[in-house]
Amino acid sequence: MAKLIDFTSYKLDPAKVTEFRELIESEIKRANIELVEWQYLIPELGEGGSCSLFGQLQEAPFKLNEFVEPNDANKRSLAALTSIVKFVEQQNLVDWFGIYQSRQVEGITQLLKLAYFGNPSRPLFPVDENYARISNNAFVALNGQGRVINNVEQYIANGGEYYTCDPAVKSEVCLPHFSQAGEVLGIIDAEAFENDVFHQDALALFQAVCEVVPNYLPE
Repeated sequence: MAKLIDFTSYKLDPAKVTEFRELIESEIKRANIELVEWQYLIPELGEGGSCSLFGQLQEAPFKLNEFVEPNDANKRSLAALTSIVKFVEQQNLVDWFGIYQSRQVEGITQLLKLAYFGNPSRPLFPVDENYARISNNAFVALNGQGRVINNVEQYIANGGEYYTCDPAVKSEVCLPHFSQAGEVLGIIDAEAFENDVFHQDALALFQAVCEVVPNYLPE
């Protein structure tokens, strides 16, 4: 059994999590390697590379095959993750969703975006204390603690640090996924253009995703 996220205050229904997990696994059985996106557009980064410049895209696409070997096993893994992303998109709950894996890139631990839907976003996040101060993604990967933000504006007003990629985002959930031994393997990130999106049923969906994703990460 995959390690569960601590959603004590949200009182998730285990039966609902199981229902979503079974639906996701059913979708994965129909995964198609032809749908894997090995290249995608990414934003320009601001001074120091710490912030994405929204609406300004780099001319050259990001090439995932330079970080994940496109062998048969990895193709199947990414096809499964792509089918998970498609399933989440079909629920019409969020406007952006991505699956990341912690990997050694250029000598440091970084979050690598493996599959997503929504507006272009940065492909790599360093997992260190500096980025954890401004980035939910890095914080969650570093500490293994999920973050649920149902009102970004209020969260910032109350002193929360927040990495703004898309100014339209009003709610965000960022959750870790774990190995059987409890090691953080990466994160999922979901964003919505409305407030108060992430409550019982929505979080049950993303809990189910976090239970399934570790079974399909590439080598």
